[in-house]
Parts: sequence; structure tokens; C-alpha cells
Amino acid sequence: MNSYWVDTTKRPEFPKLDKDIDTDICIIGAGITGIMTAYMLLNKGFKITLIDKGEICSGVTENTTAKITSQHGLIYNYLEVTFGTEFAKLYLESNEKAIRTIEDIVKKENIDCDFMRTDNYIYTCTEEYLQRIKDEVETVNRLGLNAELIENTKLPFDIKLGIKFPNQAKFHPLKYLYKIVEILKENDVQIYTNSKVVKVEEKGDGYKVETEENEIDAKYVVMATHYPIKNFPGLHFLKMYQDRSYVITIEPRSKITEGMYISAETPVASFRPINEEFLIIGGSDHKTGENGVDIEVAYKSLETYAKEIYPSMKVKYRWATQDCVSLDKVPYIGNFSNIMPNIYIATGYKKWGMTTSHVAAEIIRDKILGKENKYEEIYKATRMQALKNYKEFGNMLRQSAYSLGINKIKPSKYKLEDLEKDSGGVIEYEGKKVGVYKDKDGKIYAVEPYCKHLGCELTWNNLEKTWDCPCHGSRYDYKGKLITEPSVKDLDKADI
Repeated sequence: MNSYWVDTTKRPEFPKLDKDIDTDICIIGAGITGIMTAYMLLNKGFKITLIDKGEICSGVTENTTAKITSQHGLIYNYLEVTFGTEFAKLYLESNEKAIRTIEDIVKKENIDCDFMRTDNYIYTCTEEYLQRIKDEVETVNRLGLNAELIENTKLPFDIKLGIKFPNQAKFHPLKYLYKIVEILKENDVQIYTNSKVVKVEEKGDGYKVETEENEIDAKYVVMATHYPIKNFPGLHFLKMYQDRSYVITIEPRSKITEGMYISAETPVASFRPINEEFLIIGGSDHKTGENGVDIEVAYKSLETYAKEIYPSMKVKYRWATQDCVSLDKVPYIGNFSNIMPNIYIATGYKKWGMTTSHVAAEIIRDKILGKENKYEEIYKATRMQALKNYKEFGNMLRQSAYSLGINKIKPSKYKLEDLEKDSGGVIEYEGKKVGVYKDKDGKIYAVEPYCKHLGCELTWNNLEKTWDCPCHGSRYDYKGKLITEPSVKDLDKADI
């Protein structure tokens, strides 16, 4: 099902790249980061090309909850303890600045996108998180933001304790971005859609960006692809995983909650009013492709929870999203590699892409212009310190070892006749493993069940009818067509 944002806007259309071209800056990925990076680079004397494998904003961007906030969970005490007070202060400053940047752009360009300042809250309903809430408020106030410890909210249930971040914001992200895209077009930015980039390599003193049919020669390349589509030498697949979460939009048929809320404890519950009629509730998150997770109950769990709070509610929209999470919980923004100049990335937003995308756009702009950016160092994309998170790094290695090795040689427990209609899975067929989906009419779709990124065995997602990679989060539809990076290739078909 489409998100509310998609259903209430008309997506602009652009042509497919059908020839070889030259450009100064090639931005791969036309989501919020790619679009805003192009916008920040307007009128700087560059020829800019923006390209995407799908349509404008058709990936993670269209499935956001669109909270514009510097309150990224219980993050600031962790940042101060792990990296120091100055680091935590710069992180807070950069995201508060991003809120002001969005507001300034809305006013400057006269964008009708329902932008509104509002407060944001983290709350807990358990004793376990009380001290963490108190520590967070103390840290944030020391860093310069006037946060407030609260015991009551506008939510229709009692809490133990919470944090109020004042003067945050919300908007309609696609109304905002579609207006920015109009401005890009008016300023001669070349925009191409349905043009999948499959390779980026050095060429002379610049880069060659290859699509399935054509090439782009560029001096600068920005990989705004959610997850970097180039593995080496950046090695970000060792420093990051992907996480899926689910959203319902309801008509509460009662007073709409004021402000924006997220729980401190897990499972996470997130609340965000759209207007006086609709309320977004999110949660049910898990690592992409994770074995043993009953994905099919994701929406049902949210709906059951919503019904308890709003007994007369009606579900209007359901959608899912996917986020990259770095091992040290800080985004990667800047140089892709120390040995490949003029190629940049922005990834690992950890569900907070509205502000972080604007932080990234400004840092990358300044890198290309040769200007110093005071926030560049804390988001440094080439850092390897993330690997010091031994627990998460160990979990990633174990999952990769299992999916790359053990699971491949382990025979499947299913055979074709075991699959019911409208279900799928990896089966044993004539001595080899095959990924099969049997549709509602019994028609069979068969693929080689190995990710085209690094070869991990895929898992079947029966809720969304997709093949998901448990190692690095690539996703494919039931026919094997690529949905989500870091893979750049479709799955091979299987004979059955």
C-alpha cells in the first residue's frame, strides 16, 4: 500500500537516460539526500546530473514519518560518554541547524508543505528507563538545548517519565521535495529516472558512472543511494546493517495527539499526527532478512496496539520502510574513501533522515567547494572506529558466516509440494536450493536464492512478497527484480 505522502501528491516524471553524457557532478539517488545536495550546489558554476534507478523519491524518502527533529532517541548521553562532550554538542548543533535550514528554504521558496513547529518527546512507561531519561535530560541541557523533564503528555495513556525537546518540526516531505525538484529543473539540473547505476569506477582525473545501457563521465560523484552501491575500498558493508520498520496511519476518531512521540523502550512505539484527521503510529522494527522473525504479524501488532489506545480507530494506510544503522550509531557523511578523491557518500541515518539529509547536503556541498564545514569531522565516512562495537560487529560477522556458508550447505527442509498458494521459501529441488514463490493461482516464480551483492542466502518475506538479504539488507521482489541496495543486480532466474 502507498504511504499517505504518495497518495496525496502527484509525482513528477523524468526521462530515462538514453545516451552517454558528461557532467561536473553526478548525484546517484533522487531521494531527499540527493535532491537536497543538488539544491545546495545550485548557482555554484557546476553542471549537475541527478539519476535514480526508480522514480523521484520512490525509495525510503516516500515512506518516512517525516519528523524533523534533533531528538534521535536516547542518543546524547551515549554520544558524550563514547565520543566526548564537544562531539555530542556538534551533533546536536548540526541537527538543530538542519531544522532551521528546512524552515528557511520553505520560506525562501514559498513551499506549501504543511511545515509546522511542534515539540518532540521521548517517553517511558517502565521503571527500567527512568535513570536513562534523567541522564539524557541532564546531558542535553548541558549541551545547550533547553530540554524538559516531564511526567505527563497528551498521549491517551499514562507515562512514567519523559523528555520534551521544544520547537522541533514536521512537514509533508513530498510536497517539499517536489517543489525543490521543480527548482532544480528550472536551473538546468539534468534529472533521469528508471536508470539503474551498476558501476562506478575511476576514469582519468574523474569517474565513469555506468548504467545498464549508458555512461556518465563526471569529476565528482555523490552516492546518495541510501546504502552505498560500491563495496571497495569504502568497506561500509562491514560497518553497517539495515533495519525494517512498519507504519500505520489511522483515523483515531477522537482528539488527535499534539506533538510527536517515541518510546524509549522496545518494542518502539512512535506517534506523529499528520493533521487533525490522521495519526501515524510506527514500530515493529527488526533487522532486514533476520531469521526467526514473524514479519507477517507486523501490521497486526501495530493495529492491535492502536485499537487498545483508540478503540474506535480506523486504519487508512499501511507501509514499511528500511533504514541503515551504523555500528557506532553515527551517520557516515563525506569522503567514500581516502584513496578515491571527489566521491562522496551519505548513509547510516538510523531512522532520522529529515535533518540528517540536510546536514549531509551541506557537508558534501562544502567538500566539493573546498570549504571547511565544522560538522564534517564527527560524521567522517572513512572512520573505522565503528568496528570497536564488538557486540554488533560480532553479530554481523556471525550472520554473514551463517548466510554465506553454513546455511548454503544446509539442506532445505521444504519441497515444492510443501508450499501453499501465496507463499514462498527456499526449497530443495533436484539436489539444489531454489527460491520459489507460488502465487494465489498456483503460478510459480523461481530464482537463485543468493544475493547479488556478496552472495548471502536470502530469506523469504511473506508479508511483502520479497526476497531479503540478512547480511546487508538488499531486497528483491518475488520475480527477482532489485528493490533495495547495496546490490545493483537482479536475481538470476531458476529453472523448475
